[in-house]
Amino acid sequence: MSPDTDLSIISLVMQSSLLVQCVLLLLLGISLLSWTTIFRKAFTLRRTRTQTELFEEAFWSGGELQELLSRATRDVRRTGALERIFTAGLREFLKVRANQNDDRTAHLDAARRAMKAAYQREMDELESHLPFLASAGSVSPYIGLFGTVWGIMHAFRGLANVQQATLASVAPGIAEALVATAIGLFAAIPAVVAYNRYSTGIDRLANRFESFIEEFTNILQRQPLH
Repeated sequence: MSPDTDLSIISLVMQSSLLVQCVLLLLLGISLLSWTTIFRKAFTLRRTRTQTELFEEAFWSGGELQELLSRATRDVRRTGALERIFTAGLREFLKVRANQNDDRTAHLDAARRAMKAAYQREMDELESHLPFLASAGSVSPYIGLFGTVWGIMHAFRGLANVQQATLASVAPGIAEALVATAIGLFAAIPAVVAYNRYSTGIDRLANRFESFIEEFTNILQRQPLH
């Protein structure tokens, strides 16, 4: 290895074998998709938390249920997850009550089922793309390790015809191979951190939604049947 040998990352990538370059391209694609998912999910969760807090403030301020329902119906595009759960439950409650059904249990069961269905839809939306982050975080290091192993094998095969192998002759090949491991970790670490953080945030939102469903059911239980 001469003093002029270029060991920069770009040079190592360009000098690596075709298979290692394919591995690096795959890891780069996974990393780009991970960062796209991370930013989109961060925006989604921040918006959901803000909308949930605003609706809870309006709901517990003592406003009329019909007024809250009318507001949610007027501007559907700006309604949040909790507001959609509330709308589903109240609409179903009013629909059953309009049928002149005097069974209060039927009213509450219908409203609860509607809110649970809406809750599940909202949770599915919030949890979308999280499995990709989990997969990227767990698989990327192994993909990088595969590229490293292959690169080291390729480097040692190149020394087969060399009469005297020295550290200077082996170092560039090993350095090329280790780039794959570094890129694999670069792709995996942000995905794992984001997955854990977002999973915790979604669990907290889920607890708030479930608590609201129980509290709103108690409120509906005190509503007149006609």
